[in-house]
Amino acid sequence: MNIVVCVKQIPDPETPASQFAVDEAAKRVIPAQGIAPVVNPYDPQATEAALRLKDAAGEGKITVISLGEDSARDAIKHALAMGADEGVLLSDPDFENIDNFQTAVALSRAIEKIGDVDLVLMGRASADWDMGVAPLGVAEQLEIPCVTIAKSMELDGDTLTVERVLDDGFQTVEVDLPAVVSISNEFGEPRYPQLRQIMLAAKKTVQVWSADDLELEDDEAGEDNRWLELEALYIPQVESNVEIIEGDSPEEQARNLALKLREAKLI
Repeated sequence: MNIVVCVKQIPDPETPASQFAVDEAAKRVIPAQGIAPVVNPYDPQATEAALRLKDAAGEGKITVISLGEDSARDAIKHALAMGADEGVLLSDPDFENIDNFQTAVALSRAIEKIGDVDLVLMGRASADWDMGVAPLGVAEQLEIPCVTIAKSMELDGDTLTVERVLDDGFQTVEVDLPAVVSISNEFGEPRYPQLRQIMLAAKKTVQVWSADDLELEDDEAGEDNRWLELEALYIPQVESNVEIIEGDSPEEQARNLALKLREAKLI
């Protein structure tokens, strides 16, 4: 079984608000000084799902793909330390500040380049933009089915039984491979790499593919060719005013509050 896991490196979600900054003119997040980026917290669950399927089958190959700068190797190395077999980094100046749809195109071309892929696994969403569209976009580009927000999976031949998380419960579906599945945090805790696995992963070579290696057209990459136009990126300014409602008794305070609300045309 040939499985591809897509992972992403993102700014640390635990970054203190006081150190989070945005360049509004460039519409970019300014990296916080002294705080290293981390693996998207949903992605280790996708790697864990791939490893469980491989363990159950007794054979298989897991390739990890990440699109980003050279530092995204760390996200790949984490998956390799968990037990994945190979890593591919998609890195190119034309990949800087592209949108989720362009990312889906690049990932799908990389998956096609790997060839003979039975299953593509991703985290349910990226914790930075939290859009969750990449799995659907990759599936559309590859023209294969997609199942989202999975909490468990079981493989029987070429059919994958997936239990999905819904707002009001769970849903069980079957899908024929090849397919794309996004994994939810309800899947369970991912295994923690041991020191020996981390050392072995550090020695593994991560291939680097550019836009040319993926045979992308000029209009399929680059910030100027975004499908989704980013109008503005800023930190909202939250202002609040507090007024103490006076009164000699609770009843008088209630009447005064009602008058204030009526003046504000809220009631």
